[in-house]
Amino acid sequence: MTNRRIVGSKNALSALVMLSVLLGCTFAASGRANESEATTAWRNSQFNVDTAGVVGRSDIVLQRPNRRPEQAMPLGNGRLGVAVWSEGGFTAQLNRGDTFPARLSPGRISIPGLKDLVDAPDYAGRVDLYNGEFSERGGGMRATAYVQPNLDVLVVAVTGAAPNTLQTAVLHLWAPRHPAIVCQNRVGVISETWKDSTEAGASGKTFGSLAAITAQARDVTVQTQGSLAVKISFRPNLDGTFRLLIASPEWRGGDALKTAMRMLSPNRELSPEEHRRWWNDFWKHAGLMKLSSKDNSAEYFENLRTIDLYTAAAESQDRFPGSQAGIGDLFSSIRDEHKWGPSAYWHWNLRMQVAANLGAGLYNLNRSYFNLYRDNLQNIEAWTKAQMDGRAGACVPETMRFNGQGYENETWIQSPGLNCSAASKPYYNARTLTTGAEGSLWIWRQYLATQDRAFLAANYPVMAASARFLLAYAKLGADGFLHTYPSNAHETQWDVHDPTTDIAAMKSFFPAVLQAARILKTDPALVREIESAIPRIRPFPRTDEAKPAKLLSSSDDAAGADVIAQSYDVAAPVHNTENIGLEPIWPYDLIGDSGALHDLAVRTYTHRPNKVDDDWSFDPIQAARLGLAAEVKSTLIRLTEKYQAYPSGLASFAGREFYVEQIGVAAAAIQEALVQDYDGVVRIAPAWPKDWDVDGTVYIQNRGRVHVQIRGGVPVTVAIDAGASGNMRVRNPWPGQLVEVVRADGANRVFEAKSAVSGLDFPVENGQSYLIQRRGNPNMNLRFAAVTGVLATVPKRLGARSIGLAKAEP
Repeated sequence: MTNRRIVGSKNALSALVMLSVLLGCTFAASGRANESEATTAWRNSQFNVDTAGVVGRSDIVLQRPNRRPEQAMPLGNGRLGVAVWSEGGFTAQLNRGDTFPARLSPGRISIPGLKDLVDAPDYAGRVDLYNGEFSERGGGMRATAYVQPNLDVLVVAVTGAAPNTLQTAVLHLWAPRHPAIVCQNRVGVISETWKDSTEAGASGKTFGSLAAITAQARDVTVQTQGSLAVKISFRPNLDGTFRLLIASPEWRGGDALKTAMRMLSPNRELSPEEHRRWWNDFWKHAGLMKLSSKDNSAEYFENLRTIDLYTAAAESQDRFPGSQAGIGDLFSSIRDEHKWGPSAYWHWNLRMQVAANLGAGLYNLNRSYFNLYRDNLQNIEAWTKAQMDGRAGACVPETMRFNGQGYENETWIQSPGLNCSAASKPYYNARTLTTGAEGSLWIWRQYLATQDRAFLAANYPVMAASARFLLAYAKLGADGFLHTYPSNAHETQWDVHDPTTDIAAMKSFFPAVLQAARILKTDPALVREIESAIPRIRPFPRTDEAKPAKLLSSSDDAAGADVIAQSYDVAAPVHNTENIGLEPIWPYDLIGDSGALHDLAVRTYTHRPNKVDDDWSFDPIQAARLGLAAEVKSTLIRLTEKYQAYPSGLASFAGREFYVEQIGVAAAAIQEALVQDYDGVVRIAPAWPKDWDVDGTVYIQNRGRVHVQIRGGVPVTVAIDAGASGNMRVRNPWPGQLVEVVRADGANRVFEAKSAVSGLDFPVENGQSYLIQRRGNPNMNLRFAAVTGVLATVPKRLGARSIGLAKAEP
């Protein structure tokens, strides 16, 4: 889904310190060290990071209550998501990703007794990212909300309440919902079921929602309140504490009370330490980054990236992704309202999230993405046979219902849009052919990163079926090339000849299928067919940078005035704001910061028709791949200033929902700017902004990790943890200088350059770490200082945008 309708004195020093505090960072953090003053966090064969401190730098700080739904803060355990804000004291909306087809909310909880807390003059709130909880304090009270990791229960724990004051909470739905309500044994339950039976492509299955509430307090009573709500009344414990427990599991019908009682049993401890242990362990395994710059922009993007990893964990651990259409559905605060058809997924709006998870080493967060296509493969193949003139394989619908059907059901179109359909009228994704190919490339990249052969074997059928379809659709022409027609250049050009997306997909995807098939020792006939097809893939179409309606060829590259066109029908009408000519750069990994097509790609980027036009714009990622450091920074800033409207760090795009795709792009771009290895060559800081310092870790292929520290634009620490034995290829981090590679345990030198080589090629052993350093300037000569951080104390700002809420509203 893309944008369719929204076509030096002491006093001076004191003042500077005060200014740095107001900007949300310490004076030391915002100052950039010269290379000569640099330290290293590498000691004892490891990169030493204060995980809690670094993550805590990105906490979301509220200096005033978030009273409006659009100011809601996100919580979740990957299955149950929650939006929390302070309306009427405390309000939380429960959300799940399995309440298909309309993704209906299980309900809201309101706690009016916390109004004294949020109205207190000393109010302070915080999303504690390291512990995965939202806490508020004021007027002597404190409330902490979190979701249990292994049980879908929201806990609201309160201290400092008046022991003898009656408290209430209301769990409710809204019209036109029709729930069943049960109140018994100190538990109130609201449940509802429905059938997926009315939309095009309906599964006929039963879905539903359930929410149940109880209190750990004194004198607890529960009663119905009309036909849509239950009200719980209670008195706090004598020490002024109470806890509200709100359960919301997957629900398809049955005994609602029994289910609720099992989850909310008094025998369950629901320890507050359980969720903290889960989140602490999560961050321990994530590739963290600490950024700093004089203008504080680096700190802001560190914050956004950390929020991206947090929200990904909070929404991406169910069977299917929690996000659809680029939206953070599990963090909705607007009841059952959806801009885009909630039963379907848009692949375009998932790609950046998958990439960000890979670079951070959070491979498990991609499982729901792979499940979506693997679990639906049989349905997709049946759809392809029925809709694509009986062709074999899988034409994966770009817009695909959760059950593998290629219907786009929108309230604002007269009839459902068809994807992967030969009979459909020309439409946005009617004949977008490459979703399966790109999805398969992400399978292959996840395998390259993890070396998990079982994962590859389980998902290879998606790769093979996608390849069989493309081979069946492409026709060999008299010119000796394979041609695809009619085919969409994604949503931009419809029914054109040989879109750049098709050409890029075949050039990148076919070799990956060959390698996967050989590893698994399978599909010899498919291997032969692909081997025959690869040399017949057509070159990319070109057009004039000044006159994009004129078709050119590769022979025009030498003149330096051509760009990659969207298809061979260069004058075809344009229906969307995508940069199709940049797709070969990313996500198809065919062009980087050097090589024969680099200059052509840079011209294509420079003259791209749509510059930072949408919240999902891939400009920063593609700039990173081309080595354009200044463009990485400028496009990140422009996108954020344009779209990141909410204090949670999430974006506004179309409608009132929270969008997660913009921070997904930011996270992926920052990782790509620091470390790349998409073609097996590790590049250090290929597009890192010169005025940003960083201490960061990026995960690479073969279960490896790269740790980098940059000061004043120069790498000072480069270390690699090898996850497999073999040869490592690394581009010289200090071009033109002599380098060496030493094993971090001091056992031996494994590589020593006799001249200023551009590339290093050296053997590594699984489980060993290696330092790359300049000859005569060994890492051990640097003073040791671990990467540390201090908890955020004020909101962060970038121009007119902010993360958190300042004391005074702008």
